[in-house]
Amino acid sequence: MLVDADHHLTELYAISNVPTVIWVDEEDRIVRPNAAEVGTDTFSEFTGVHCEGHLELVRAWVGDGQVPEDASHIVADLTVDEVEARLHFRLAAHARRAGLSDVADSHFDQAAELTPLDFTVVRAAMPLRGENPFGQEFFDLYGAYREAGSPFHGIPRTSG
Repeated sequence: MLVDADHHLTELYAISNVPTVIWVDEEDRIVRPNAAEVGTDTFSEFTGVHCEGHLELVRAWVGDGQVPEDASHIVADLTVDEVEARLHFRLAAHARRAGLSDVADSHFDQAAELTPLDFTVVRAAMPLRGENPFGQEFFDLYGAYREAGSPFHGIPRTSG
């Protein structure tokens, strides 16, 4: 598990949603690019997504070296708007740390306008803006995300 506080990996690997899982082997090679999978059933009651199907794939890889066919999936690069949104997010986070709330809020707003369904931008900003990342703002975001077909960069979920 990795916490990407400065959002470097979201930019390098075109991650637009959390959770996302990337398989990395002992040689530091990416074996399977980012996939919209989960490692636990913590939120399965809410999302309807369970981890067992994904964990079966992980067990087969670790135990027998079996790599799923979708591991060769090419993840699309971030769009210009997505890159710009991440830059606004970084500026906002820096401004927030410097005590410049108005500047931070302006950049958070611009980031959200560019990528309104990107959890690594919009949801990540919630606690930095004093919003509850598990409150109504989150449920509104999640609802809009689901209505839009759950868009993300990466391998589609293999487990239900």
